[in-house]
Amino acid sequence: MTAQYDYKLDHKQLTQWYKKNHRDLPWRANKDPYRIWLSEVMLQQTTVVAVIPYFEKFLTKFSTVHKLANAPENEVLEAWAGLGYYSRARNLHKAAKALSAQGFPQTAAELLELPGFGPYTSRAVASIAFGEKVGVLDGNVIRVLSRRFGLKLEWWNNKGREQLQNISDELSKLGQADVVNQGLMELGATVCTPQKVTCILCPWASACVAREKGLIETLPLKKPRKESEVWVWKPQVAIKDKKVALITNDYTPFLKGQMIFPGEISKEKSKPKAYDAKHNITHHDIFIQITAKKSLTGKNLQWVALKELKKVNPSSLLQKVLNKVEA
Repeated sequence: MTAQYDYKLDHKQLTQWYKKNHRDLPWRANKDPYRIWLSEVMLQQTTVVAVIPYFEKFLTKFSTVHKLANAPENEVLEAWAGLGYYSRARNLHKAAKALSAQGFPQTAAELLELPGFGPYTSRAVASIAFGEKVGVLDGNVIRVLSRRFGLKLEWWNNKGREQLQNISDELSKLGQADVVNQGLMELGATVCTPQKVTCILCPWASACVAREKGLIETLPLKKPRKESEVWVWKPQVAIKDKKVALITNDYTPFLKGQMIFPGEISKEKSKPKAYDAKHNITHHDIFIQITAKKSLTGKNLQWVALKELKKVNPSSLLQKVLNKVEA
């Protein structure tokens, strides 16, 4: 499709629309790659409205990539608390150490080698900060392009994703890649949204295939949901001298490598009849059966002050268990 279609008009309309209608967001104030990268990581799984105060607070504490690199991990996690998906913060910290030492690579291919830099983040930073002519592909862009060109693609599979990526790349080559990419994302975030579509404000309304054929509600295709899994977690919670016993998690499929309570876990076909609390992390339905211990022994145990727990692991799961124990 990309070889046969002339994208010049689409590019022109999108560029003009973005320059007139884009929101003034704090990470758009300049081309600082650190700020752009931080915003892109924070915006994964989180809305713009929710991210802005976290972004500003985080930058106040870690104003440069060097300050972030030199900070202890627990301080980074504490500043991230509330945004969820803490592996993002850990990868951010790891990548900051490399970037502080070597500087920011200016191409998506080089950025892709860093921790936490997937295809989207690499392309976003390279195009917005450094002007590399590469297209981006996130949820907003997938939706906009699927509707504009009437594409019934399984975008979660390599073949469908590659076709959409090629279109995004072609558009980015025609002018300022930073404007094109941000234009596509802005269009998806403010006009061509999942539910409330405002076609009258869209620069591509007259050419939109989905609008013409009544496909707006069915495009993009819906990705099949991953089936939920039932897990019964039996944490052992020992508290003494206002400290709690934790281990580095090597036994549960969630919060891997993080500090959690020792215990046991099993995958079940159905939820248990009795449990103390329930928690969800992605497709894991976690039913918690707590065992309170007066003491615990083990060479891998670490005793952490209760008031420091959120710094060690800010996940609400641990706090939920503690609240049950202390109730």
